[in-house]
Parts: sequence; C-alpha cells; structure tokens
Amino acid sequence: MTVKTLVTGFPRIGENRELKKVLENYWAHKVPFDEVEDTARALRKKHWLLQKDSGIDFISSNDFSLYDNMLDTMVMLGAVPERFAGIADKNERYFAMARGNGTAAMEMTKWFNTNYHFIVPELSDDLVFRLDPAKVLSEYREAKAAGVTTKINVIGPLTFLGLSKTKDGGGSFKYLHKILPVYKRLLEEIAKLDESVYVQFDEPAFVKNPSGTILSLIRETYGELAAAGGGINIIVTTYFEHAVEAVKPLCDTPIWGIGLDFLYGQRNVEALEYAASKHIIAGIVDGRNIWRGDLSAGLELLERIHKVVPKEQIVVSTSCSLLHSPWSVKNEPESPIKKHLAFAREKVEEVSLLAKLFASGCLSETEKSVLEENKGNLLSGSNPVPVKNDKTGDRPAESGRKTRDGTYRERSALQKSRLNLPLLPATTIGSFPQTPELRKARNDYRKGLIPETVYEAAVKNYIDDCVAFQEEIGLDVLVHGEPERNDMVEYFGELLEGFHFTKNGWVQSYGSRCVKPPVIFGDISRPEPMTVKWIRYAQSKTKKPVKGMLTGPVTILNWSFVRNDIPRPAVAKQIARALSDEIADLQKAGITIIQVDEAAFREGYPLRKENTDEYEQWALEAFRLAVSTADVSTQIHTHMCYSEFNDIIKTIEAMDADVLTVETARSGNKLLRVFKETAYQNEIGPGVYDIHSPRIPSAAEFREQILARLEVIDKNKMWVNPDCGLKTRTWEEVRPALKNMTKAAAAVREEIARTQDR
Repeated sequence: MTVKTLVTGFPRIGENRELKKVLENYWAHKVPFDEVEDTARALRKKHWLLQKDSGIDFISSNDFSLYDNMLDTMVMLGAVPERFAGIADKNERYFAMARGNGTAAMEMTKWFNTNYHFIVPELSDDLVFRLDPAKVLSEYREAKAAGVTTKINVIGPLTFLGLSKTKDGGGSFKYLHKILPVYKRLLEEIAKLDESVYVQFDEPAFVKNPSGTILSLIRETYGELAAAGGGINIIVTTYFEHAVEAVKPLCDTPIWGIGLDFLYGQRNVEALEYAASKHIIAGIVDGRNIWRGDLSAGLELLERIHKVVPKEQIVVSTSCSLLHSPWSVKNEPESPIKKHLAFAREKVEEVSLLAKLFASGCLSETEKSVLEENKGNLLSGSNPVPVKNDKTGDRPAESGRKTRDGTYRERSALQKSRLNLPLLPATTIGSFPQTPELRKARNDYRKGLIPETVYEAAVKNYIDDCVAFQEEIGLDVLVHGEPERNDMVEYFGELLEGFHFTKNGWVQSYGSRCVKPPVIFGDISRPEPMTVKWIRYAQSKTKKPVKGMLTGPVTILNWSFVRNDIPRPAVAKQIARALSDEIADLQKAGITIIQVDEAAFREGYPLRKENTDEYEQWALEAFRLAVSTADVSTQIHTHMCYSEFNDIIKTIEAMDADVLTVETARSGNKLLRVFKETAYQNEIGPGVYDIHSPRIPSAAEFREQILARLEVIDKNKMWVNPDCGLKTRTWEEVRPALKNMTKAAAAVREEIARTQDR
C-alpha cells in the first residue's frame, strides 16, 4: 500500500528572495505591478513542481501571498476598513492596508509564537462582508494548468475571528453569523472547480487553550461548512501545540481530516481515540527548526498513531507550514554542521521518505541503510560537533550576583541627578537607515575587497553624521545608529562563540522583510567586547548621553535556531553571562544608559497557559542575570515588540528595567492601559511613530499621539520614541519624521509647563 503525504504550506519569498526584491522595486516605483505578478507566478509554479517531483500528494495553493495570508483573507471576505475603501486600485488598496498610504496602516502582530507577523483584521458593525474568491480560484486553476492538482489553503473562520480586533472593543465571535455565509459561498465556488477538491482550513487558534466560546462554535461552523459544497473534502489543520479539546467536536462533524502537530503538541496522541474515523494529517516533520529529522523516531511515532488509526487514514505531513524554514541547504557552503541541517526543500523530501518507509511495514536492507545514514546525520550527543568551551557555562560572576543592586526608586533618583533629562525625553530605539553605501562598505570589507581602515572610516563617518543629525533635531538621548550591524541578533552571534551562520538561511518576517536567524550549536562565550569600540566613539562626539545597544538573551535565543537536544534555559543563561560582561565593559567606557532589547521576550511564551510559569522563570532569570553588572546609576532600558501585556505585567515588573519602550503606534492606548491599572512604577516609552510604514507623520499627528499616551502614562515617567529601530526605513522618511517627533515633544513640554505656571 501507499501512504499519502502533505505539506502544510511552502515558503513564498523565493530561493533567492525574488519576491522580496520585486516587491521593494515595485514600492519604489522602479517596476510595474505586472513584473510582481510575473515573479509570483514563476515562484508558485516552481514550488508546486518541486513538491510534486518530491512525491507530495497534497500540495497547497493559496498559501502564497504578496504580503500576508490574513490580509488576503480580509480581501476575500470583503473586510476592508472604511479608511481604505475609497482607494479604487485594488493593488494600491491591498498594500495601503499593510503599509499605510496617506492614512495609518492596519495593526501588525506576531503569528502565535513565531517571528512571522500578520495584519490584524479590524471588524465593525458597518462592515458589509462580501465574497471575493478571485485569488483562491485563480491560483487553483494556475496550478492545474501547471500539471498540479492542489489542496486549497484558507485561514479558518474561528482563527480569523479569534485574531481580529473590533471597533467597539467587544468580542469578535459575534461576527461569525456574518462571515460564515461568505465562507460557505466560497466553498460553493470551489466545488465548481473539480469533481473532488480538498480544502485545508488553518485553525491554529484551537491549540491556545480554546475558550468555551470557540469549542461551542466548532460543531456549528464545520457542520455547516462541510455541507456547503458537494465534492469538497475539508481538512481542519492545527499546529504549534496540541489541540486535544478541539478534536472531539471536530470529529462530530463530517470533515474529511484533522491536521495535528505531534512534535510541538505531543499530547495530540491522547486525542486519537476520538478521531479514528477521520484521516489524520500527522505533523511529524519539524516545520519550525532547521535540523534533520530523526526518521527512526518519526516511524515510531507513526506506529503509535497507527495503533489507533488505520494506516490508510494516516497522511504524513510537516508539523506546520514551511514558511518558518529557509529554502534549501543545497545553497549553503560546506561547514562542520551542514550535514545536520534540513531546510524547506529537505523537509519535503523527509515527508516523502517517511511515508515510503511507513508504508513498507517490513524494512528492506536498503531502507535500513537509509535509517542508518540518517542516524549519522543527526546532531546529538552520540554525534557531536564541538560544543564545549571552558570560558562560559556556570562560572560564577565576579560579584556572585544574579540581579542588579538597588530598587527602582533608589536607582531612579541617582539616574535623574546624573542624566538631567527634560520632561518627556525623546530618543530612538537604536538603529538608523542602512544606506546602500554603508551595506556595500560592510560587504566589501567582509569579502576582503577593502582594508579595515577604509571600512572603519566609513563607519565613523556614518556615526558622525548620525550623531550630528540627532543633535540638530533636538533628541535628548542619542544612539550611534548601528552602522556596523547587519542584524540585531546576527551581529552578536558573529562575535560570540557557539554560533553558526548560514549564507542563505532567509526566513520571512513580514511583507518583504526577511531575517537570517543564527544557528546555536555549542556553548556560548564572549571572547572580547562586542560594542564598546563604536559606542565609545559615538559618545566622544557629543555631550548628550549615547545609549549602549545590546540584544537581550531571550531575544537572541528566540530569534535563533537552537539545537533540540540542548535545554533552552541553559542556552539563555550562557548568553546572559556574556551580555553581563559587555555591560560591565560599557560602564567602564563611561556609558551611562544601556538598552538591552527583549523584542522577542513575549514571542517566546508557550501557547498553553499551563506551561507559562516555567518559561517566565528562566526567561526572567536570564534578563536579570544579563543586567546584573549594571551600577545603580546606570539607566537600563529594554524594548518589546508587538506584545499583549495584560497577562505578563507581573513579569515585566519583575524584569525591573528602568525604562521600558514598547511598540504601540498602530494599536494606540489599548496595550498601555494595564500599566495605569496596575500602577506600574518604572518609566515607559510608548511608540508614537510606526516605522513599518513609509508614512511621514506630521508634527500635529505626533502631538496627538503624545497627548493620547499621556492619558494613561504619568508625564514624569513617559519617554517619546518610535515603535522600533529605523534600519528598514530610508533617510528621506526618517529625517522629517524624527524632526516632527522631537518638535511635537518640545511643544507638549511647553504646553505642560504653561499649564503648571497658571
């Protein structure tokens, strides 16, 4: 017999980041939209045929997107906010929703506990939902013309609603009765495509401690959808954790199959007793990490599933979409760990191979040799890469401290006296635009095309200009602009031992933005100072304080690919030790403010509430250990991106950073009210400038943003800053925007002073 195979979704950015490049050229008005469409068609065909040639049975269409699948779903449902409805050109409207275009872009946040960002739907009573099935239908037909019959991927209605926000702040599931008929009409249109069509509804919301509301709606929703179109086989797919609670109500509906992640949701095995009548899409090839899969362990897991589910009803699959993996290891240069790696293309091959091995039952000698070869390619204790190093680990800190001295109140008094900053001090998060000239100088230096003296002169010139600009516009706390850094994690990984760097390991973060996560494979240590040279140089150019800029231990960990056989808390502790040494050296160099970014602190939270205490404990210990060498008069900042703070406010308080900056420009005060409700004592810099959009806010708009933030934050504790670093923007956007921001901060200071004088 044969066992079917399925890939949940495939990366869309392209083997050589073709989609990124053509999108950015289109946005810069260098190419017409026709060129974007041509590139997208070529990529889709290439990806479909690659999977077909690898023996995949269920290949996705509609997993491709020019920006984001949630944004595509909004367009499909007609859920376009009123402020964009007047944009006649559909392509201009689509990108305006994501990036802004004369009006504020839609909110963006993290897709569950990954570093991928999605556009958050905005729902209101005045929205008229209507079906636009063009993309869904055309991509299916496009694949069929290329010789591939696909399953159609669609974001499920309950996940769509669960991730939406409402205009009135109420629950979003009240709109189910409005969008469910649209989904049903979609299935009616899909049913016309072929005699038999498979539709994969992605419902990852089911793994996140699903509420009684969601569980009560599953039977109704999928009962109706299963009856909507003749000849449609519905697969409901979950991933990133177990979905035990949701399996039983799903099995009470006439859907064809259920997708379960058996790697990150090991408890899914418990749900199989309810699902024996359904096809089980068995997610056993890791879609989120880059190590070769253990084929023997995968076969053992499939046999466990087979004890409950007939073999002919088991479909071998990736644990989630391969969107979270780089494209292919074949593009990597030789290295000691290359043979241990598997990217998206290799994972597709693993799915196919596992299905063949599982189908055969009794393994042949050839198949046994395949398993033996796979065992030799696994990175584990029995197959070591140099990982130990005597310069790190559990060495005691010189002071023996695991956290810094002094309470916030004690530290704040010393810092205010030392820094003498004005009310509403204005600063930026860290990076400034990376110009083509700067990137060229850095690349030329790496390739040995220019000497170190020429490269360092270029970096110093950039810092000179950056500091001069910040002084000119009146920022109160300056940064050096990070011209020497390619990425906030990769830069530090290159200077720490225990990291490996891929050449083409790009993963999509949002839109056209790609990141190349480092690979942590060994013990981590800091051979020498990493940032002191450039921060000290910048400080020598101004009397205003220049922030030391470090990426925090939890963020470095969460934005890296980490070995599966090394405990994550131990890795975080090693990174924290290295950073604590760096802070000590920055202080010796005269740096009075040090920012330790924890942009991914919230992102790393487990999806299940029962697992959060353990994560919070070691993540908090790592951050506090990293800053343990900070003097009481040194002001420690940290930065967080796209975070819901209500459920982690106590942990944020326990981090005890002197200043917390957060990303709030697209979400307003909604994320900040908890700080007022809990009487948060430390200082806060709520973002007032959306750096993910090319828009340049006016001084009047910044003033409104600042005044709005003052409704929930004490004026004596508030900072004025952008949402995030400015590396991805252009100087033509940043210069006027920051001028307007500092102008607005000064104006509000004057207004407050006049009010106090009355």
